[in-house]
Amino acid sequence: MTLLYGCLLSLLVISVTLAIHFLFYKNYRTSGLRPPGKTGWPFLGETMEFLSTGWNGQPEKFIFDRIARYSSNIFKTSLLGYNTAIFCGPAGNKFLFANEYKLVRLWVPDYVNKLFPSKNSAADEAVKMRKAFPYFLKPEALQRYIGVMDDITAKHFSTDWENHEVVAVYPLIKRFAFVIASRLFISVDDPDHIARFAAPFEALVSGIFSIPIDIPGTQFNKAVKGANHIRKELIEIIKQRKIDLDEGKADPKQDVLSHMIVTNDDDENAMTDSDIANKLIALLLGGHDTIASTCTSIVRYLAELPEIYEGVYKEQMEIANSKGPNELLNWDDIHKMKYSWNVASEVLRLSPPFQGTFREVLADITFNGFFIPKGWKIYWSTNGVHRNPEFFPDPLKFDPSRYEGAGPAPYTYVPFGGGPRMCPGKEFARLEILVFMHHIAKRFRWQKTIPDERIIVDPMPVPAKGLPVRLYPHKN
Repeated sequence: MTLLYGCLLSLLVISVTLAIHFLFYKNYRTSGLRPPGKTGWPFLGETMEFLSTGWNGQPEKFIFDRIARYSSNIFKTSLLGYNTAIFCGPAGNKFLFANEYKLVRLWVPDYVNKLFPSKNSAADEAVKMRKAFPYFLKPEALQRYIGVMDDITAKHFSTDWENHEVVAVYPLIKRFAFVIASRLFISVDDPDHIARFAAPFEALVSGIFSIPIDIPGTQFNKAVKGANHIRKELIEIIKQRKIDLDEGKADPKQDVLSHMIVTNDDDENAMTDSDIANKLIALLLGGHDTIASTCTSIVRYLAELPEIYEGVYKEQMEIANSKGPNELLNWDDIHKMKYSWNVASEVLRLSPPFQGTFREVLADITFNGFFIPKGWKIYWSTNGVHRNPEFFPDPLKFDPSRYEGAGPAPYTYVPFGGGPRMCPGKEFARLEILVFMHHIAKRFRWQKTIPDERIIVDPMPVPAKGLPVRLYPHKN
């Protein structure tokens, strides 16, 4: 009997020891030091405050208020119903960019699937997109685009700006950027056809980051309808292009659409027409809305800073005066626009079209002493570095000289991402922005008619009234 009691007691001691060890180990893993911060209201978290600072034109306020409150460049919150860690420094940016598809991956809210239905995740779709377009982003391809961009831009200014005393800049630039994207990505240049996309795209952009309530009249419902309308139009274009390719009426290399069709898989991974349409929608969004926001911001800053405008004007007129009658811009001309690109770069620092993007955590990670569990979301903030005096002295000062020489420190300037996650369309955007700056600077000076017009960030910075300006054509 004594032996039995001894065995039972030994088993009890072992069981308790194992239980304590298990509990301690579990707590150690799951309750490691989380980033400082609060998660706010149930479900909503701090989403409304996060969005409202952008609606008020100060998206950086949400970020810097918390950096100051928690004395940390990493803090936790809850956004869109998910526990979220906010990364606000270059070390965090480097970590995320270097570990894409290893420890983290691109994430978008589930409701976005209503806008872009797909059997694959947003991260998988992003990988396919990056693999699909290198041919169109090579230097030799980009050089071919310059003449097309120059011709379209010249016609745009001749039709929509010249002989007008006052113009609303943002709507005009949106139209112009969409014409270029339509021409180069899907070879559509008919004005009436392009106009049919305008209102649905406007509804789609406005609804992507709206409250996802899909009932008639809501912003999100309008976005769903807009996406469906665009998808239907694009599917008709795709079907016709397939016919034209089969009959030899279209070139397999003429644009992104043809390339996607001829390189499509013929197995279970094959893209449907709807899949191709969704990718084209994403490409058209990125290819025109971000450009429209950036070029509008450039016009706004040049109106406010005449000394900066003079530098751009001088550089662009030197290039214009070197050209023959009706001679188009070329690759060498673009490379001469160094000061203009420094100006555009400073605009992208102060008014980036994207304030940041989300990542999903694929495995438990520890970074900078903080434990971030699998399944959490990470939001990396451009303003967390762009407007931080630690990385950009006197951060609110507009200073194009920041980009001379070696330029900003690595991972502190991230309007196009960085490292392996550098936006593949960066050079395409640079071409379009510089061609636009060339044409507007050589034609006009301008003055804002609403000096203190409010800027709304929803999700990109846009002027509340469209940035109306009074034009003063150059006499030459």
